[in-house]
Amino acid sequence: MDKKLVIPGEFLSDDPSLADEGTYVEDNKVFSTVFGIASFKNHVRVVPLSGKYIPKPGDLIIGVIKEVTYSNWIVDIRSPYDGLLHISEFPRRIENDEMSKYLKIGDSIMTLVRDVDANMKVELTLNDQRLRPIKEGRMIEVTPSKVPRFIGRSGSMIAMLKNETKCNIFIGQNGRIWITGRDNEMSLAINSLLKIERETHISGLTDRITKFLKEQKGGKVQVKEPEKKQKTMAEDKTEPMPVEESIEENEDKPESEGILDELLGNKK
Repeated sequence: MDKKLVIPGEFLSDDPSLADEGTYVEDNKVFSTVFGIASFKNHVRVVPLSGKYIPKPGDLIIGVIKEVTYSNWIVDIRSPYDGLLHISEFPRRIENDEMSKYLKIGDSIMTLVRDVDANMKVELTLNDQRLRPIKEGRMIEVTPSKVPRFIGRSGSMIAMLKNETKCNIFIGQNGRIWITGRDNEMSLAINSLLKIERETHISGLTDRITKFLKEQKGGKVQVKEPEKKQKTMAEDKTEPMPVEESIEENEDKPESEGILDELLGNKK
């Protein structure tokens, strides 16, 4: 197995040329800088199991307005860096003195990372049919690096949760999850998501979530394979859709390795 769970300072390799993300070199040896999953394929890198979200252009995320300035909304994006939403990136023309009428401190938005420069200035936009202020539903926060497990292989986990809870569930790349639906259905969805958050490192996760849903609903739960072609958020404006990552399945691979592959974002 070319992956394992490691802690900060753990020895990984005696070849410094293999050092990659999440590692450091000391005395020509490679050590882990974080608690996470180490991969030894081609290079030595460690994906953290906890920590802040690092934004990238194209990420769909959920932000919270923390300040309103003359021409920008300052947005908390669960990162060491604030997001900047310029007035020109709002979907309609408004005047500077009207900004707080449309987005005020504490408001949540589904937004897109438009650009990140070398100085980590994070520019956001709402100029997209998929994006909007969030006015209803509930929000929870999970570890950003665990987002692939909430989505599942080829979207299987999120598809099952949406189908069985009858809720719309949007998973932001920064680990904020927006749920809309009836109160009891949202509660079931949230409890299921929090169980995933607690147990992502344990094999057999899908089976446990299926059993949990069955127990909560008192009936049969089926894991449905997502359709190969799904409507995009832009095509279906009535509900938010999950940010999906294509992770190929390997039927011969143990599930424990599949979990590590998803956390590491590997595609074989």
